[in-house]
Amino acid sequence: MSKIIEVCANSAESSIEAEKGGAYRVELCAAIPEGGTTPSYGEMVVTRKSIGIKMNVIIRPRAGDFLYSDIEFEAMKEDILTAKKAGADGVVFGCLTADGEIDIEKNRELMECAKGVSTTFHRAFDVCKDPFKALEELISLGFDRILTSGQKANAVMGSDLIAELVKKADGRIIIMPGCGVNENNIKDLAKKTGAVEFHMSARENIPSGMTYRKDGVSMGGEVKIDEFQRPVTTSRRVAASLRELE
Repeated sequence: MSKIIEVCANSAESSIEAEKGGAYRVELCAAIPEGGTTPSYGEMVVTRKSIGIKMNVIIRPRAGDFLYSDIEFEAMKEDILTAKKAGADGVVFGCLTADGEIDIEKNRELMECAKGVSTTFHRAFDVCKDPFKALEELISLGFDRILTSGQKANAVMGSDLIAELVKKADGRIIIMPGCGVNENNIKDLAKKTGAVEFHMSARENIPSGMTYRKDGVSMGGEVKIDEFQRPVTTSRRVAASLRELE
């Protein structure tokens, strides 16, 4: 079975690079330093116009946990409809209960909103209580895939659990390793886990074109980033990763 790469793309620019490198699909996100949140409608539309490969969109109204209030949940439903309107091929989301279980009712309602497009349960899976119970519940709900680092800090560290999940899934749902996947470890991950889809960012930092730089003023709060460089996916790193999977 041929193996494919999904790129976690933080912009239309990164999405274009992902396609150039041979990626099968992008997962379009905003706020990467916070783990990814829903991108703007404008970003969705421009990305859809700019690439010919598949585009999934993350549906996550904020950073932090995956226990959503009623008003956040309403926003998620609207964002799924907006992503479909923008031409998304799939949506990526996940809701948990306060005690770390899959929120069956909320996820079922979001699945109803997502009818007609692909669905991925994102790394909320990595902070749920029982991954094997969650696996069966997500299969029952009809999700197409689970994005996971194997409940560890990265997919390499979680590769033992990922391999178990692939085996237990037995083709009923796609188990897609993500977090820390790159051209240097993807070959070993594929061999160890038996996974056929992989999620990676393949980004490099691009220096800002600003020549005037105001010291002592930051646009961020507690999440600190270097505001004079931009992380952008590069086709070179995507292509290098695909070569490792051949």
